[in-house]
Amino acid sequence: MMSAAEAMLQLKRRYTEKFDKVKLQKIVENVSDLPYPELDPTIKEAFDVAYDNIYAFHLAQKSAEKSVENMKGVTCKRVARSIGSVGLYVPGGTAVLPSTALMLSVPAQIAGCKTVVLATPPGQDGSICKEVLYCAKKAGVTHILKAGGAQAISAMAWGTESCPKVEKIFGPGNQYVTAAKMILQNSEAMISIDMPAGPSEVLVIADKHASPAHIAADLLSQAEHGPDSQVVLVMAGEGVDLKAIEDEISKQCQSLPRGDFASKALSHSFTVFARDMVEAISFSNLYAPEHLIMNVKDAEKWDGFVENAGSVFLGQWTPESVGDYASGTNHVLPTYGYARMYGGVSLDSFLKYITVQSLTEEGLRNLGPYVATMAEVEGLDAHKRAVTLRLEDIEAKHASSVR
Repeated sequence: MMSAAEAMLQLKRRYTEKFDKVKLQKIVENVSDLPYPELDPTIKEAFDVAYDNIYAFHLAQKSAEKSVENMKGVTCKRVARSIGSVGLYVPGGTAVLPSTALMLSVPAQIAGCKTVVLATPPGQDGSICKEVLYCAKKAGVTHILKAGGAQAISAMAWGTESCPKVEKIFGPGNQYVTAAKMILQNSEAMISIDMPAGPSEVLVIADKHASPAHIAADLLSQAEHGPDSQVVLVMAGEGVDLKAIEDEISKQCQSLPRGDFASKALSHSFTVFARDMVEAISFSNLYAPEHLIMNVKDAEKWDGFVENAGSVFLGQWTPESVGDYASGTNHVLPTYGYARMYGGVSLDSFLKYITVQSLTEEGLRNLGPYVATMAEVEGLDAHKRAVTLRLEDIEAKHASSVR
């Protein structure tokens, strides 16, 4: 009889053949067995710079161990521990995204995760995108699962004969990938996920000082991700030349290799007219965009008013593209308005925190009576007894030492 792991592997092969158009014999590769791929020096330098910036920003997120003596003899602390095994989903359906490989594997590397499985769709020859492989090796990925879509998420969640089971899954994807993550986090697979991170979004707040060409380019940079992406323009105040922006969008879209995707995304996107920046930011906070670009004069004075956004880009010289690739911030961010209650991927996403308390004899004498009283109120006598028995032992010990 076929085991569950074997059945999962067979299902995985079938879906890979159906959706990725390739028949694979070996679905999982041990990264340590693979050589570094040869990259053009210019491309290698670009990814090295991105790696360094992402590493520096996420390393800075490490926090020192916190220890507090709340009352005499009562010490509490919180310690960080890495999640043992993680799965990183790197999309590759309509575009390969080695930048996502960096965004996910670098914080996992800093956190010290022992098993790091990176899933990405293979090429039709069964190969791994060489830029993805380069980033994976540089950032300490242990396994590469040559698979995309919901089946890749499932394989990492349940585990197969060759793919290690993971404890948490990260990464953006289409609606099917997002649905798989959401379903599996509430299943017997016993996994958690980073956040709901689906099709890309951008909201651009622009005033009369913003360049129409820059606004159009920023809107199209997200629209080209796919037909299910959404872009929103919020015009803050009077004097914004909407006609010039629309002309620029039309002109730039026609010259894009992925212009068809962008056109479809634009067809369900919209423009909002706001009286001023206060109203513009109020709307943005309601919408809670994945990416928020504030292309306005003196943008830095407005970021304190932002309540809900995945990542914010301030001023005319900060395109969303820098965050997507190499400024150092993470580009795996909540979509669908989930920025109201989720933040983007960070170092903390790969850590869990354990609290520790330690009481001295004096500490229990100071705190114990209050705990015993509270336990009595709740009718939990064993809780009370765990304290009072120790207090009695302390008193007996002190009484005997006095004699």
